[in-house]
Amino acid sequence: MATTALPPTVDADVARVTETLGMITPRWNVRVLLALRAERLRYTELTDKMTWLRGGQLHPRLRALGDAGLVGRTEHSVHHVTYHLTGRGTALLPVLPVIATWAEEFLEKPAGPVSTVRNVEDALTLLTRRHAAPILWVLKTRREASARYLADTVMPDGYWTNVYPPLRQLVDDGLVDTAGSGRPYRLTASGHGLGMVFGVLSAWAAGRPLTHASRHPVWGTPDTNTPTEPGTWVSRQSRLPAPPLRPALETGTPRSDLSSGLFSHAAPADPKPALAAGGPRR
Repeated sequence: MATTALPPTVDADVARVTETLGMITPRWNVRVLLALRAERLRYTELTDKMTWLRGGQLHPRLRALGDAGLVGRTEHSVHHVTYHLTGRGTALLPVLPVIATWAEEFLEKPAGPVSTVRNVEDALTLLTRRHAAPILWVLKTRREASARYLADTVMPDGYWTNVYPPLRQLVDDGLVDTAGSGRPYRLTASGHGLGMVFGVLSAWAAGRPLTHASRHPVWGTPDTNTPTEPGTWVSRQSRLPAPPLRPALETGTPRSDLSSGLFSHAAPADPKPALAAGGPRR
C-alpha cells in the first residue's frame, strides 16, 4: 500500500487491514480456507472438494496462503503430503461470518438465493478497491471530507484529482455518498456498518482477540468500558506460521452467532467469480 499522510499508527493499521484483505480476497482463497477448517487434506482430496478448479489452479492458491502463514504443508513421505490451517488461519475463520453478516444486511439482494461464502466474496471485492480502506478510515474519523482533503491525506504524492475514480467507485458501491459536485463526502449507513468488519480484521492483524474489535479507536463502539491506549493499535503479527492457538472461539469472537454454522459447507455449489472490479454492488 502506498504511503499516506495518516498518522503513523493509523497508517500502519490501515496497511495491515489492507494486507489481510489481500490474503483472502483472491478468487477461491476463502473456499480453500473453509475446506481445510476441519481436517488435514491431501491435494487430491482438496481438488475433489473444489471440482471447478482446473489443472494446476489450486496449487498457486495453496502456495500464496502458505506464504501468508494461513495454510501449512506437512510432508509425511515423498508421496504423502497434507495441507492444514495454521494457528493464524484458524484464528481468521471467525472473521468470515462477520463479513457475511454485513453483506447479508447491506449488499443488494439478488433474485435468487446467495450462499454465505458468496456474500463474503462479494463483500471482500468491494473492500479491496484501490484506496478504499484509507478513504473509508478518513471519512469515519472526520464524518465528512472534501475530495481535496481526501486526496491530500490518502494519496499525498499524487495529483489530487486522482482521488475521484476511487471516490466514484465507492459511491457506486453504496459505501460513500455526497450531496453533489463540490460537496463533501461522507459514509452511508452501509459504510458505517463496516465498523465490526474492519474492527475484527484489525484485531486479527494486530494479534489481538477478536473481542477487541469494539475497542478499535476508529471503528469501535464509543461506549466501551476499556478504551484502547493511544498508539498501541499497531500490528506486531508475524507473517510466518504461528504456533497452534487455542480454538478460534476460545480466543474471542465478536458475535455470539459465529459458532452457529454459517459455513456449513466447505465447497458451496455456486462457484462463480467474485464481484468484478468496476461492476455494480453485486
